[in-house]
Amino acid sequence: MPADPPRSPDAAPIAFIGGGNMARSLVGGLVTGGRAPDTIRVAEPVAAVRESLAADLGVRVFATAAEAVDGAGTWVFAVKPQVMREVCAGLADAAQATRPLVVSIAAGITIAQLERWLGGAAGVVRAMPNTPALLGAGVTGLHANARVDADGRAAAQALLASAGKTVWIDDEALMDAVTGTSGSGPAYVFLLAEAMEDAAVAEGLPPEAARTLALQTILGAARMLTESGEAPAELRRRVTSPNGTTQAAIETFEAGGFRTLVAQAIAAATRRGGELSRAHD
Repeated sequence: MPADPPRSPDAAPIAFIGGGNMARSLVGGLVTGGRAPDTIRVAEPVAAVRESLAADLGVRVFATAAEAVDGAGTWVFAVKPQVMREVCAGLADAAQATRPLVVSIAAGITIAQLERWLGGAAGVVRAMPNTPALLGAGVTGLHANARVDADGRAAAQALLASAGKTVWIDDEALMDAVTGTSGSGPAYVFLLAEAMEDAAVAEGLPPEAARTLALQTILGAARMLTESGEAPAELRRRVTSPNGTTQAAIETFEAGGFRTLVAQAIAAATRRGGELSRAHD
């Protein structure tokens, strides 16, 4: 294996195990934020993906996880949950010898599982990002076990902040609710956009116009929510004139059990997160 290139002493290597879309977004955010690419190491079994990462971002790439983690103080597990156990088992000896900060973005995998698969006590941060992280507009829920000190928490937060906002969750049991709310949440908005577009076409609008109207409406509303500082209920109140068109639509939503349906959907996703965790144990 080639020797690491020279690097500044304050930039210890960070290793990503898995080079898929979410890992790429985090790596890209780190590089854009000023981290030296030669301090980032990515393990990815697919040669074409490795070559793309190296060419586009300038990071060091490896075919195996064992090569990538050699000398790295932080390991970011960005593999699919169903292969996490096998990947961790292959790195258990190295984890016990070097005691890295472990960050996992695998949905449904608990800290206890990661510790067990890595051979024992480890400092682990469990993270649940969502797909808008690919645009730097995501949000990530984070939970750290007691073995992660203040520096480790800061390092994990800086890593995930490269992809958007971060929220610390004190109780790991609530991480499935993070998955149900924000991890799966973008699909809820996509479904709303799909339904609005279909309804607009049913009312007679041309498909292209319907799509533009639906998408820009959602984009504008999202910006108002994030930039105005006002609560969603207040923004809704302001655009709902008494006896107007918006009130007619809102009353229809409410009569159809909109809030209950949303609550049931998030509860179902939360419950499924727990089931997936048990399935991988």
